[in-house]
Amino acid sequence: MTTTPQPTVHAAEIDSTVPLLVKGYGWLPDLRRRVPTGDALPVRVFGRRGVALHGEGAVAFFYDEQHVRRDGAVPGPVLDTLFGRGAVHTLDGEEHRVRKNLFQRLLKDPERVADLVKHAQKAWDEAEADWQREGRITLFERSPLLLTRAVHAWAGVPLPDQEAASTARDLVAMVDGFAAVGPRHLRARRARKRQETRLTAYLETLRYAGAPSGRTTIAQTVDAHTDVYGRRLSLGTAAVELLNVLRPTVAVSWYLTFAAHALHRWPEHRERVAADEYYALAFAQEVRRFYPFAPFVAGLAAADIQWNGISIPRNSLVLLDLYGHDHDPALWRSPYTFDPGRFITQGTPSPALDDKLIPQGGGDPATGHRCPGEDITIALIASLAPRLARLPHDVPEQDLSIPLNRVPTRPRSGYVMDLRTP
Repeated sequence: MTTTPQPTVHAAEIDSTVPLLVKGYGWLPDLRRRVPTGDALPVRVFGRRGVALHGEGAVAFFYDEQHVRRDGAVPGPVLDTLFGRGAVHTLDGEEHRVRKNLFQRLLKDPERVADLVKHAQKAWDEAEADWQREGRITLFERSPLLLTRAVHAWAGVPLPDQEAASTARDLVAMVDGFAAVGPRHLRARRARKRQETRLTAYLETLRYAGAPSGRTTIAQTVDAHTDVYGRRLSLGTAAVELLNVLRPTVAVSWYLTFAAHALHRWPEHRERVAADEYYALAFAQEVRRFYPFAPFVAGLAAADIQWNGISIPRNSLVLLDLYGHDHDPALWRSPYTFDPGRFITQGTPSPALDDKLIPQGGGDPATGHRCPGEDITIALIASLAPRLARLPHDVPEQDLSIPLNRVPTRPRSGYVMDLRTP
């Protein structure tokens, strides 16, 4: 009796790290066009053989820890810039769930989210007054500063005025350089080291100050967190995780710049965004879907696994194509048309889309690796985009193209605005 062998994903022999760095968001979609292997595409990148998954069902498969693990999957350069060593992103199983619970309590509590939005709106209004006096500003250069001030005030982390601008530059640099080589990457490494040192020193003062009086701050909650064994986090790890609250909030600057780009390119949305909070929420979701941020996420096969009848050996690299998923014509009608209306049902914002919309990952945020700060991202875009829509300004001639070979990308000019007197 003979048996039919199971097909196996044999990764490409040629390492695609250089093409990835050159093509950015276009790398996986281009590879899928040239190598039509269905929803499992053989790849070799970062020196590892593996497979890139795509299509309906791939998200749930990828975020199942019996299939894919994170420990050892995140490259060192990304840890040393974006996430930090020992961060929640590198954990699996019960250790991950206990650490993730910290972020769930901090970032998904509606009252805390609303409080952060109030801080951001206040910081925006103060910044806007300065912008009016200056006349011309570049949004991508200015929005990080107001978000830095807002998230520090919200988290209870001191930020002297003379350090605000340099801190904002560091938080942007960590995001801007995680997928780069050369000077951008070096700036990101140095920025992370400075900010981890700053936050470690601050947490040390908290730790030896004893029990907090009054309402417990975000920083105090992070400092008091204990792991699965009941042990308090080291000061260094607590600083990493506190930075993983501050940095992603400032990274919303990318989405705010994209929101401005969308309002300029499709001005028919401006009036409704300015006046209709439901439409502003739908607009925020469409900004997240339409504009590129993370190209994919990566993990390692937790065992010898199968995807749609294809065998994937244990420890193989497994990629999930985020950008391709959010622009898949099988999932989205006219995916390259900017249409907030796709997120409105019977006049109100559509409910959570679970694994259909995954710009910040998929799966269950409580137990899996979906970004717990997603609610904050949506709330900040939805609350600040109306201010953008109401802001009287002209858009001078500039390069507003968005290069897909740069990760993370943004309008080349950063969106220059000439402010008009209201």
